[in-house]
Amino acid sequence: MFIAGEWCDAEDGATAEVIDPSCNEVIATTPKATIGDVDRCVTASRAALSNKSWALIDPAERGRILQRMAQATYANAKTLAALESQNNGKTFREALSEIRYGAWTLEYFAGLADKVEGSTIPVPGNRLNYSLRQPLGVTVHIVPWNFPLQLALRSIAPAIASGCTVIAKPASWTPLSLIAWLKAMQEAEVGLPDDVIQVITGSGGLIGDALAGHSGVDGIVLTGGVSTGQAVMAKASENLTPVTLELGGKGANVVFADANLGFCAKAICYGIFMNAGQMCWAGSRLIVHEDVHDELVEAIVAEISKWKVGPGMEEGVRMGSLVHRSHRDEVLSLLEKGLEHGGKVVLGGNALPGDGAFMEATVVIDVDIDNPLFNEELFGPVLAVSKFSEDKEALIMANNSEFGLLNGVWTNDLSRAHKMARDLQSGMVSINEYPITFPQTAFTGWKKSGIGVEQSQDAMRFYTKVKNVNVKL
Repeated sequence: MFIAGEWCDAEDGATAEVIDPSCNEVIATTPKATIGDVDRCVTASRAALSNKSWALIDPAERGRILQRMAQATYANAKTLAALESQNNGKTFREALSEIRYGAWTLEYFAGLADKVEGSTIPVPGNRLNYSLRQPLGVTVHIVPWNFPLQLALRSIAPAIASGCTVIAKPASWTPLSLIAWLKAMQEAEVGLPDDVIQVITGSGGLIGDALAGHSGVDGIVLTGGVSTGQAVMAKASENLTPVTLELGGKGANVVFADANLGFCAKAICYGIFMNAGQMCWAGSRLIVHEDVHDELVEAIVAEISKWKVGPGMEEGVRMGSLVHRSHRDEVLSLLEKGLEHGGKVVLGGNALPGDGAFMEATVVIDVDIDNPLFNEELFGPVLAVSKFSEDKEALIMANNSEFGLLNGVWTNDLSRAHKMARDLQSGMVSINEYPITFPQTAFTGWKKSGIGVEQSQDAMRFYTKVKNVNVKL
């Protein structure tokens, strides 16, 4: 771990094993932090926040530091991607793309560092009234295991750009890439003062809980499941600490009869089978017009049947393992529960033999809206397919979810596309493409998919607080 300016073990020396899920072999050990380590982390982060080397730094210099961090991330991308693939199970190709996206995010927020502006406000009388936007303070970043480095950088970048300090807590299963990234930043001498970024490892329940409820923390950012988000929000409420929560999803691709089915089939496969379906924004529901249902399902099965499944670093592999065998067992259990309700498996449905956490890409048709496969987030490579006959029915089906993260619309009728985009109950809508995002666009969920915004200029608002100043002249 990196705490208080040094690489260190846990206070009591305890460690946890980190495995390669493609073969279930131990590849590293990391410290299991204690509550004492959490206190050290917060104390050091508060000291760094008030240190003149950070508190009084030119905002443009924060931008230059982020630019150097971006360049160092690009330079180390292949090494970091190999580690990510080995630790998470995803393909090297996916990991490399994600880490380069993380570098792009650092570049984007580098450009915003000196553009955090207040305003002057007309008020009655002989007065000057203005607002300032100042750093939120010590921010805690609880990072998930599905995109370990990319999603860490997604929130670290705006925090640094805003002048905050960062305590990053990677997932227990996948801590390696974030540790390696911070070491790479130090070796590249990017100019970031000690303690501005710290990394603490250990139990999510113990350490995540302690950080979320710590009185010395000013903001918490979590990407994770709904139950985890609820627990973090409850702890944060003890100190009225603001939160950004990016939680679950049950994305629907709504495909109309006039869609380009060939392109659509490839995108749907990418949107549910990339990263073995372990994505909050996965397009796990396919709601397709009855006239093209059979043709599209056939095209999807043909496309995914070409994807080689295997260890992420192996040549030609398109779908790697799930992150852990216990998680694969959960996905298979939820699949079985759904099939008891109904639906027909037309592809996959099984674990693959061997020690790794591999599972077949799975397509289930005839899934009704009461089926758990339609409603519950499996977080695995399972596509649930349902039919519709009229536009209104498609909209009702798509909105019939407690989640509202990303939905897709497939049609060549622009009027229909824009109406669907307006009426879908989700923070993001993608038309004739899935999934897609950029550092400059808001990543945000409605309903149980979360609170707040990641990415874009909107994210900067979380990492700054407003102060109003009134001057009687």
